[in-house]
Amino acid sequence: MPPIRFGIWALVHGSRGALQDPDEPYDASWERNQALVLEAERLGFDSTLVAQHTINPHHAPMDQLEAWTSSAALAALTSRIEIITAIKPYLYHPVVLAKMALQIEHISRGRFAINLVNAWNIPELEKAGIGFAPHDERYVYGREWISVVEPLMRGETLSFSGKYFNIQDYTLHPADPYRSRPLIYVGGESTPARGLVADKGDVWFINGQPLADVRTLVADVSARPRTGPKLRFGLSAFVIARRTDAEAQTMFDHLLELAAKDAPIRSVQRANTDPYSVMAQTMLKTPRVGSNGGTAAGLVGSYDKIAQRIHQFSEAGIELFMLQFQPFEAEMSRFATEVMPRVR
Repeated sequence: MPPIRFGIWALVHGSRGALQDPDEPYDASWERNQALVLEAERLGFDSTLVAQHTINPHHAPMDQLEAWTSSAALAALTSRIEIITAIKPYLYHPVVLAKMALQIEHISRGRFAINLVNAWNIPELEKAGIGFAPHDERYVYGREWISVVEPLMRGETLSFSGKYFNIQDYTLHPADPYRSRPLIYVGGESTPARGLVADKGDVWFINGQPLADVRTLVADVSARPRTGPKLRFGLSAFVIARRTDAEAQTMFDHLLELAAKDAPIRSVQRANTDPYSVMAQTMLKTPRVGSNGGTAAGLVGSYDKIAQRIHQFSEAGIELFMLQFQPFEAEMSRFATEVMPRVR
């Protein structure tokens, strides 16, 4: 069983749970994210995930950090933590993106990864004039796109002719001196997403959800034909950790009340989300705090309970836990102090 790793979601669009929390004023600035990731590295976290949006997916007038320029800066400022940057294929030509990825890999000295996400926020692409293709067609595009990116990141000379791209005798220099190429994480839980990660991914990111559902997802994708190294798995989760279950439940109820104030914003977000995405369907299952499944993973309770729950997910195949907190800095520190030692 691989060692358990912990990561944090960078606050690219502010708070991950409630947007109107007096204990965590809205802040998606570079300054905050820089300080957050440096502190996460100091506390012993292994990874950070920098989600990619050009406009804020919750509320367009709010600030939004740009993922790729920020990741390059984080690569230069950090020394140990893995930097995973999300990418929506329609926003970057694959040759350009592969070159950018290799450059950040050099800056980080072998600590960079991309997270392939085939888009869900409709206005982000439609208002730019790019257009928002149907769900399954986006995966056809994404599969062809990563089929260009992957060999270029590997340093191969590529000629490729497909539906969307025609690449002739292309090589990127310098190649990756630290390993064969940056890692490829893949998000999404639809049938096309599962096929894509089995064929092209190194790590599958699963949205936060109950243990039984995670076991089913891991079993399904693990059984698919695959070449190359064994597929690894990550899980998104919002953590509420306290000395007792009762204290954690009180905090959960408090955050739910705060999140209720965001109902008008969330209704717009739901209208802007592709209804055919599995994430959109998962969000409607249970009351929760946080994005990408949030507290649905059940990491709410006493320190011992959460540590036990993490081990159960690990036994189900989860290697990397990509975590959210609120207020983020204080609760991240609490997790590092109280839960990490119990897990390890």
